[in-house]
Amino acid sequence: MNKETLESRRECLTRQRDAVKHRLKNLAARQSKITRRSLAIKESIIRKYEELQKVLEEDMRLTLAFLDVEERAAVYALDGLMESNCSLIQEIEQDLARITAEMSQEEMQPESMVTLISHLLISADPSSVSLDEAKADQILSLTDSMFLLIRSQTPITKHLIKAYSSEVSLDPETAHPKLLISPGGDSATYTHAWQELVDLPRRFDTTLNAISLQGFSGGRHYWEVDVTGKTYWELGLTYPTIARKGNAEDCWLGRGKESWCVEFFDGEYTAWHGGVPHQLPVTRRFRRIGILCSFPAGMVTFLGADDLTPLFCFCAGRFTHPLHLAVCPGHDHNGANVNPIVICNLT
Repeated sequence: MNKETLESRRECLTRQRDAVKHRLKNLAARQSKITRRSLAIKESIIRKYEELQKVLEEDMRLTLAFLDVEERAAVYALDGLMESNCSLIQEIEQDLARITAEMSQEEMQPESMVTLISHLLISADPSSVSLDEAKADQILSLTDSMFLLIRSQTPITKHLIKAYSSEVSLDPETAHPKLLISPGGDSATYTHAWQELVDLPRRFDTTLNAISLQGFSGGRHYWEVDVTGKTYWELGLTYPTIARKGNAEDCWLGRGKESWCVEFFDGEYTAWHGGVPHQLPVTRRFRRIGILCSFPAGMVTFLGADDLTPLFCFCAGRFTHPLHLAVCPGHDHNGANVNPIVICNLT
């Protein structure tokens, strides 16, 4: 092989060597880029999973807290029923002793005590107090499906509750003459002027109440009411049999056995039913209040709807009449409570 041929071959090999070195350099750069990119992706995924864990932990906290409130309400209701039965046993023992003493004189007690006992045994049926098993099953079902679309399904309780949304409108013929009801029936506003309205039997004439036109006799229902900027309000559910005339205490929401409510006044929350107040350990002001009613569970639950903070849960056991949404926007409270109370349209 001559010198010229060898020189040509050397140049060719030199170019090939340089090309291979360049390719090796590019491969190393590519390898480094892939390693850095993979590391960045892993770090991003780790952050997403950490955020997801926080979302799940918060969702679990809200769900368990919500169920815990219902459990406490059911236990509280059963305690009350057991106390009533213990009191009745004492009365029966006294009556038995009295009847025994009077047997020699052939005198019998009237049937009123027998009627009272029968009524209490019916109203104190243990099966009338229960947790909302159907809702628990739905929570479990939603927990399973949450993995399919985790972000869009949290918090679980919020999606579950809003699925029970029902449309209602306030009945202007029930409203106190100092309340202005919007044309659509979705808000009530206090006014100093006494409106000249027909004094219908169903109109409240002392308490600043209005109730919904629609009543519900079964199923589960949820409403949210906007109370933004208000310093005084009352919200709840009531039977249509609630007293509406005069200064009777039962005309106020929650003061009689026909209604259940939560009251907010000067930064303090109080739950009412049957004239019994329950001071709530909550200080923050919510923009929206949620009211959840479950006929199968016999429960009325109040929530701070902003973040589903449980406020109070009443365990009625069994509802005997249709339930209507009830609102009281309160007086203007020296100009600090002029905002209307608004029923939100969640549908």
